[in-house]
Amino acid sequence: MARLMGVEIRNNKRIEIALTDIYGIGRTLAHVICDKANIDYSVKAKDLTDAQITALRDAIESTTKVEGDLRTELFNNIKRLKD
Repeated sequence: MARLMGVEIRNNKRIEIALTDIYGIGRTLAHVICDKANIDYSVKAKDLTDAQITALRDAIESTTKVEGDLRTELFNNIKRLKD
């Protein structure tokens, strides 16, 4: 399994669907990330090369906050609004 942003993505899925396993990435953002990394949407996650995985990781980091950073920001915003 490929590991991106601390999350194991499913190997048997197309990359546009597999990226949605990462918290904060939906179908639309997955398409944007694939376009930035120059990866076809129909490529299976198990067929990605190390260079493609690195390109995906860089595209994700430059596009948006995901996983831990996003959860922390969301939690802090909710806490701030409660107070």
